[in-house]
Amino acid sequence: MRLPRVVKPLIGVSCCTKQFGTFGMPNHAASDTYIRATDEVIGGVPVLLPANGPMADIDTLLERLDGIILTGSRSNVQPTLYEGPPHAEGTPEDPGRDGITLPLIRAAVFRGMPLLAICRGFQELNVALGGSLHQRLQDLPDRMDHSTPMQGSARVRQGKAHAIRVTPGGWLHRLSGATEIAVNSLHNQGIDRLAPGLAVEGVAPDGTIEAVQVITCCDGISSDLPAPGYAVGIQWHPEYDWRSDPVSRAIFKQFGAAVRAYAEDARLGGISIAAD
Repeated sequence: MRLPRVVKPLIGVSCCTKQFGTFGMPNHAASDTYIRATDEVIGGVPVLLPANGPMADIDTLLERLDGIILTGSRSNVQPTLYEGPPHAEGTPEDPGRDGITLPLIRAAVFRGMPLLAICRGFQELNVALGGSLHQRLQDLPDRMDHSTPMQGSARVRQGKAHAIRVTPGGWLHRLSGATEIAVNSLHNQGIDRLAPGLAVEGVAPDGTIEAVQVITCCDGISSDLPAPGYAVGIQWHPEYDWRSDPVSRAIFKQFGAAVRAYAEDARLGGISIAAD
């Protein structure tokens, strides 16, 4: 007798608009590192979400998906979305990505769909829920240079750059079992005003917020928001070192467990999942 086939969860992976080829044709792309983490650690099927802005059908996506990964990117969130000053000339932006990710975040949080926000995705999470950003942390007094090391070696670029202090008793503390962990650092932007409803889960030595969890109703979301599901954000890149770093692997494993629980609850009628 044939056993029933196990259906893997569908994980939406946000894309960026990038130019490829001799003629610079626009493409929608996500790094292979996120795809491999989805395949090999989460155990899901990656579904690339194009950066198609207002053309995105958010309701249809959320009806079909079981979880969302918001990826990192060279581009910065448009400052008009958080009432910030214009970017310096030459700063890469991606309005098509902003146009899908911000409404997608708000809708996913409302539904309680598991959400893992990484680097740019971490910044998008804060902006989508009512927060603001610093555009260049390295230009601020008393801040470290968090930007990508200009090194040819991927091992150096993606290696551990600094420690973060983990909030005692919080999500990241329970996950890591540590009060301090080492992370890589490849970003210019950072959280300025923390969005309502986000709890700080980790902070760099210079005070830069490096990890958050959605815990309550936020700006831009109806006040009848149900208990929040699994929605967390991290400023660093666990997709680079999950093979060697236990905390990075645990982040993807826990997200995968939340995704499978969400998918099962959806089949049984719907119960939101808290991060633990």
